[in-house]
Amino acid sequence: MQAKCSISVRKKSLYVVLFLTATHYRLYVVSKLFKSGKPVFQNEGDVTMNRRRFLKSAVWITGLVGVMGLSRRAAAMTMAAPRPKIALIVDDIGFSQQRTELFLALGAPVTFSILPHRPLSEVLAHQIHGAGHEIMLHQPMEPVSDQFDPGPGALWVHSDPFQIHRILQDNIDSIPHAVGVNNHMGSRFTACCDKITQALGVVQDNGLFFVDSRTSGQSIAFETARSLQMPSARRHVFLDNVRQVRAVTTQLRRLERRALAFGSAVAIGHPFPETAAAISLWLKQVAGRVDLVYVSRLLRRS
Repeated sequence: MQAKCSISVRKKSLYVVLFLTATHYRLYVVSKLFKSGKPVFQNEGDVTMNRRRFLKSAVWITGLVGVMGLSRRAAAMTMAAPRPKIALIVDDIGFSQQRTELFLALGAPVTFSILPHRPLSEVLAHQIHGAGHEIMLHQPMEPVSDQFDPGPGALWVHSDPFQIHRILQDNIDSIPHAVGVNNHMGSRFTACCDKITQALGVVQDNGLFFVDSRTSGQSIAFETARSLQMPSARRHVFLDNVRQVRAVTTQLRRLERRALAFGSAVAIGHPFPETAAAISLWLKQVAGRVDLVYVSRLLRRS
């Protein structure tokens, strides 16, 4: 249908050009007749020659209009196409000011996710907010493996609704300027429908958004948040499971490819010097191809 409409428009444009050219030619002939008082064309050859000029003029004008139309459409398409958007989240903030400042120095939008009740959690929250960046609570949740300790302020599947509310509310209150929440660990907790629903209810009551860190393929946190009509997002790429600049760079390129394919992508990294160094190099390469945004710009609301 779109192709047929486009052809119809081009035909109409051609008819208009021919009509205007013919009208101009007729007016020229009439003016000559009135001024000279005698026939403008003395023989059939003159008429034929002028017809040829008329057709050449029509073709030239039609071609010019066509080129101008194509140029305008190409320019409009270029201006209308938005660049893909990428959000970078740095987890596990709360221990080191020096490592946090490596990411503040990047000069790009970064969302910092701060663990509750850590030595520098509150101090760094104020510093990050003062630098104009976005802050989330990095909420500890129960993992599948007992070998990993999620740390203070964790949510457990054996917790009752009252405990979940009390612990999570206390954690939210402990991180100033937080506008969202994502999970720290939580492979077991985010797979438990009742418990993650209870936790997300507290997040929603505080007017915060939620980002599913997707620490497990069994997580239902993002789907549950959407069912609650909460502003939410999910992680697509982990940047630094391997703490090497080259490995992180590979993950950043993977992130970029996903954003180019789907329009946006969310990555999670950690406050490692290798991660900051790789991002710094990558930002120079990616300039002009994608837009770096805070994760709150990539939320889904239903």
